[in-house]
Amino acid sequence: MRSMVLLIGVAAIAWAMPVAPHGAPAIQPPGSTVAEAAAYITRPVAGKAVHFFTTALIHSREPTATGMIQRSTDIVELSGDLIGRVLYHPISIFDNVNGTLVNTGHQVFSGTVLGSAPVMLHDDTFRFEVNLRSGIESGEVHLTDRIAGPKVRCDLIASGTGVKTPEGNALVDYTGTCTLKK
Repeated sequence: MRSMVLLIGVAAIAWAMPVAPHGAPAIQPPGSTVAEAAAYITRPVAGKAVHFFTTALIHSREPTATGMIQRSTDIVELSGDLIGRVLYHPISIFDNVNGTLVNTGHQVFSGTVLGSAPVMLHDDTFRFEVNLRSGIESGEVHLTDRIAGPKVRCDLIASGTGVKTPEGNALVDYTGTCTLKK
């Protein structure tokens, strides 16, 4: 009976711990009891983002056999369930032969999540892919490294159809989950 209670307790902890799309627990609770795991809640989130291409600082451009590698600092503004700005430092690999762009690098979100106190979250595992011919873009964001503020983690999927503002900035939608301490 005792081992059955332990097994149920472990299953409850595993069930209560949200899992990010890439398989990592969304936030590691500080302990291993059901009560500690229950101190966190995962909520769906959605909203919009504007990627300000027009104000990007281009640090370098290196030609490649099929295009170029560009390093820049960009700003992305989020609205919806996440409200704030992202300082985005992508390494952009343009492949003009295949009409693709892939962004990886580092980014830091500063703002609020679901009405939380201000938080700063770092991500060095994001990946965005853009079809340069159609403008369709998609990507994953994993705001997992808390720099400041409450304990929060967000795993997002961003997608765009190539729509731009009149100034030429990209408009995308995001959906996903954020895990917060209750």
